[in-house]
Amino acid sequence: MTDLSEPLSALMSRIAGPGTLSGLSRLSGGANMESWAFEWGEAEKAVAYVLRRAPSAAYMADRPFGHVDEAALVVASFDAGVKAPEVVGVLEAGDGLGTGYVMRRVMGEVSPAAILDAPPPSLLGDLARELARIHAVPLERVPAAIPLMDTGAALAELKARFLAYGGDRPVIALAIRWCEEHLPEPAAPVLVHGDYRMGNVMVDGKGLAAVLDWELAHRGDAHEDLAFGCMSVWRFGRLDKPAFGVGSLADYFAAYEAAGGVEVDPARFRFWLIYRTLWWALGCLQMGQAWRSGADRTVERVVVGRRTAEQELDLVRLLEEEAPETERARALPPPPDPAPAPTGEPSNAEIVQAVRDWIEGSIKPTSQGHAKFEAVVAMNALGIVLRDLGADVRAEDRDLAAALLRGERTLAEAGLLAKLRRDVLGKCAVDSPKYAPLAAARADWRE
Repeated sequence: MTDLSEPLSALMSRIAGPGTLSGLSRLSGGANMESWAFEWGEAEKAVAYVLRRAPSAAYMADRPFGHVDEAALVVASFDAGVKAPEVVGVLEAGDGLGTGYVMRRVMGEVSPAAILDAPPPSLLGDLARELARIHAVPLERVPAAIPLMDTGAALAELKARFLAYGGDRPVIALAIRWCEEHLPEPAAPVLVHGDYRMGNVMVDGKGLAAVLDWELAHRGDAHEDLAFGCMSVWRFGRLDKPAFGVGSLADYFAAYEAAGGVEVDPARFRFWLIYRTLWWALGCLQMGQAWRSGADRTVERVVVGRRTAEQELDLVRLLEEEAPETERARALPPPPDPAPAPTGEPSNAEIVQAVRDWIEGSIKPTSQGHAKFEAVVAMNALGIVLRDLGADVRAEDRDLAAALLRGERTLAEAGLLAKLRRDVLGKCAVDSPKYAPLAAARADWRE
């Protein structure tokens, strides 16, 4: 089984009474937290549960609140009628399992691809209704440790992180400057889930079954939640359906307001769409920093660190409407020349290709569960290296980034938008060639 079986059995005896542990397995995915599925009880009376726990103490040290408060928040939301999981127990120091909590398992589909291939007819309305319910949770029932977000201060913190990471990505600098110039007035705070998107909801044949992953919750602007799930990255290729990859914004907003949500302000929605795209661009860079520091040395962490290119592409697509029409119509500069074909001894690229082929042919087919997921991530990592070795593409330009951050250069400058377009196309082609907005951008920009 795993080395969790003994302490988990002791925990469940304390929480649920005598029983037998069975079916313990780690669920795939989980960029931030470990999730373990298991059953507890006797034979046909066994009940399905999920253990959610931190992968390391170092990860929890940087969070604004811990699992005790997270569990209390999930309980408060569940009690308020939100389709949150039912928490049955919280880990204690003596349990030997780290920090986390145990929930009754909700059965349903969580894979965005599977959900979006055949979404239940009610899904967009369900998502809107559930978000309105989250925003209606009484704040006096929210644990005091759940922070209040000051948007200006949060943006300043993003800017500081950007500079600490080198301050050399022009598109990120452009987005920070735009957000500074379009910072909205404070809104009446509500409970914000903070990560409300495909991948963090469960769906069954009847519609939305559960809202998962509450670790980014805070008090703040409802429009942040409204926008986050509409980011291109969370629509998983359904670019023609801007609301979660399921439907139209008009239908989404109408359903949210009908369920008791605040009146949607399109300008405020746009701000949060750009802000959270910027936030995730820096979040990806932060994943790379976590790997580099030794806090989390998983292959998944370092690969996510290269997904910043996706968000830079999306930021250019979002911000290009700020440019004059003449600049939006300007042709792209030519791409870099391709690397010459190798001769003689095997090149670095060919050695990487050989290792990748071995994983695909010998490791992946014999792996199961999380191990198979890790094999796929390792193949993706080697694919990035392989493409990078053959490309003359770099995203860093400290001088340009600094000028954009100060507002000294803007998208009104002749040729700047075209340059940024070419740069993000090249970088995304290396880091995420299957990212759906890449093909859309190539078509729109006439590459």
